[in-house]
Amino acid sequence: MSDVKGTASPHIRSKISTSGIMLIVIIALMPATGFGIYNFGLHALYLILVTVGTAILTEYISGMLLKRKITIGDYSAALTGLLLALSLPPGAPLWMGALGSVFAILVVKMLFGGLGQNIINPAMAARCFLFLSFTSIMTSYQTDAYASATPLLALRNGEESRMLDLVIGHTGGSIGETSMIAILVGAVILVMLGVIDLRIPGIYLISFLIFIALFSNNIEPAYLAAHFLSGGLMLSAFFIATDYVTRPSATAGQIIYGILLGFLTAVFRIFGSGVEGTAFAIIIGNLLVPFIDRVCRGSRPVRNRI
Repeated sequence: MSDVKGTASPHIRSKISTSGIMLIVIIALMPATGFGIYNFGLHALYLILVTVGTAILTEYISGMLLKRKITIGDYSAALTGLLLALSLPPGAPLWMGALGSVFAILVVKMLFGGLGQNIINPAMAARCFLFLSFTSIMTSYQTDAYASATPLLALRNGEESRMLDLVIGHTGGSIGETSMIAILVGAVILVMLGVIDLRIPGIYLISFLIFIALFSNNIEPAYLAAHFLSGGLMLSAFFIATDYVTRPSATAGQIIYGILLGFLTAVFRIFGSGVEGTAFAIIIGNLLVPFIDRVCRGSRPVRNRI
């Protein structure tokens, strides 16, 4: 394998440039994006456009002000904006998407040195920032199409959701998290092109199911399946937990990381005041990555197939 083009972190040995990897991930997110727009309507499209556009503009302006090389051509800002938009409620106001993008790019990414220097995932950091700042809006998922509770809220209330709706995505929730089919189509693209492997997502998802069963003392298949198919778990497992910059670099570290994410997500869902938890789980996991890497120093580094 030849080295990745460019010198910015993450230093992944690859035949594809950083911009190429980012573009592939954006393309892989198109099924979830398209279904989200279909499922929730034009406001979801406007929110995606504003969030992505603001992320790109913020990176361009901050790059000029900080006298750094303009890097919007690597598509990382566009990907950050898209991931943030897909994690927002479909009825969120446009200004909220714009504010989240400014926070993600300016505060989390650029002030830490740009791509490869941020210690936490910018999109998830922005989602947590918006959740803590505007909790009522960030927990309101009612739309014209879906006036009932989200699947996770229904699950907490002891109600049932139709499994077929969860698989297809005909439920309330964040813009890009409802359709397991759409997310898995994108995940297959990433795996087939070698952008990710199944180590972190697989361990994350399996660990999550184990800890959910343990903490809830419930091993009913319908209950576990509802948790598995609901919320941002699948989107986070394949598209966010696998982020090259904020994941551990060694194989052993990635195994520990996946288990940690599964544990934290289950803790937040069962014992937390909210019903989700994936964003906070990933942020905490990101913060512990330097420690995990230190513990696993000398372990075999991960090499992607691309």
